[in-house]
Amino acid sequence: MASTPRRPSRVAKLPPRERILDAAEELFQREGIRQVGVQAIADKAETTKMAIYRHFETKDALVAEWLRIVASDYRAAFDRVETEYPDRPEEQILGLARFIAEGLPAISYRGCPFINSLAELPDRLHPARQVIEEHKAYQTRRLIGMCIEAQMSDPEQAAAEITFVLEGAQVSTQNGSIDQTGDRLMRMVEGIVDRHRSHLGAQRAAN
Repeated sequence: MASTPRRPSRVAKLPPRERILDAAEELFQREGIRQVGVQAIADKAETTKMAIYRHFETKDALVAEWLRIVASDYRAAFDRVETEYPDRPEEQILGLARFIAEGLPAISYRGCPFINSLAELPDRLHPARQVIEEHKAYQTRRLIGMCIEAQMSDPEQAAAEITFVLEGAQVSTQNGSIDQTGDRLMRMVEGIVDRHRSHLGAQRAAN
């Protein structure tokens, strides 16, 4: 599950490390990781390659740190919906779906940073790829936890279905194959939640 990262706008007086990350984000999103060299990042950040290497040992380390920042936005989304809808796990799930749906227009322009990065980083040992895989595992655990709290009939299956819908909507938005992806996404997630709730009710009635 992913969406366009919501980092602050570029500001000339950012500290050097933040300025480097800000420049790297813009270039990676626009041109791709492989196409962007350290010198291009240095030029964009109005600094030097030497300064970049003082903050990041390698370009790979810079890519990994950028993706950690992206991942932190999604972790914050989990925290936010739990705060907004205390003890209402079904509303929390729909809140997450809404977060993804609202980010889809930006994805149509730049694409999902996780999907784009995975396509460019086939080596599973690459530190940035490991950041993505750890983040996806974390998201799955949190979503399963919400499904358990909602007392769904099969929490792992429900979480898998929701994940397929959320990530599929992002890919479809990126390649332009489906229209009205945000509205369709919300209806599908609502349907999954209702179906698993109905199955649980049927099981209880049978017992």
